[in-house]
Amino acid sequence: MEWEDEGSVLTVRRHGENAAIVDVFTAGHGRHMGVVRGGAGRRLSPVLQPGARLALTWRARLDDHLGSFTVEPVRSRAGHVMGDAAALAGLNAVTALLSFSLPERAPHPQLFLRSEALFDLLGHAEAWPLAYLRWELALLEEMGFGLDLSACAVTGSRDDLAYVSPRTGRAVSAKGAGEWADRLLPLPPCLLGQGPVRESEIGAGLRLTGHFLEKWLAPALGEKPLPAARGRLVRVLALQT
Repeated sequence: MEWEDEGSVLTVRRHGENAAIVDVFTAGHGRHMGVVRGGAGRRLSPVLQPGARLALTWRARLDDHLGSFTVEPVRSRAGHVMGDAAALAGLNAVTALLSFSLPERAPHPQLFLRSEALFDLLGHAEAWPLAYLRWELALLEEMGFGLDLSACAVTGSRDDLAYVSPRTGRAVSAKGAGEWADRLLPLPPCLLGQGPVRESEIGAGLRLTGHFLEKWLAPALGEKPLPAARGRLVRVLALQT
């Protein structure tokens, strides 16, 4: 069995003396794992960094075997984030959530494209936090837990949307919320495409997506807690706002 593809590194762990087991998110084969011979060595360990894009050849005797990767670097992203604590936290949150959420060997081409675009934005401090927030919405959608922000669940109106129901994930207008407003999650205008974006909206948006990642997605994956990397990103961004 053999295929060629490109993908970005999610996780790396040492295997034996000099090899590494690498988990990658690929364009055509989804999240896939394989052994890289020499992956823990001096030549390849700098290449096998989270977020790095690689050209990959996977080989195995049978399709259900772990198999091995031959890798060639395509794009290193470490230089964009190493001097920026928030961007580094963002990269770690993306790779951790993808590894946490995606089933093995199931293609997700649209999420792959969004993830690659986000990786490439991490060096642009003014753009990536909002892109990350929207990426979390896309991740929920891809995993079958999309929010409905198109119209008020109570009145049907598309105007004045201000909240989201924590139970149904549907938007609610200020008028429709009424006396229930304090039981709903605030909906930041930036998630409706309304600008300019205030820094406080990013935090509100992450509290919104975090609720559904924790209450909907994580239980569907066996009650595993969300990756700690996401919590670190939220804390780092909170310190900057």
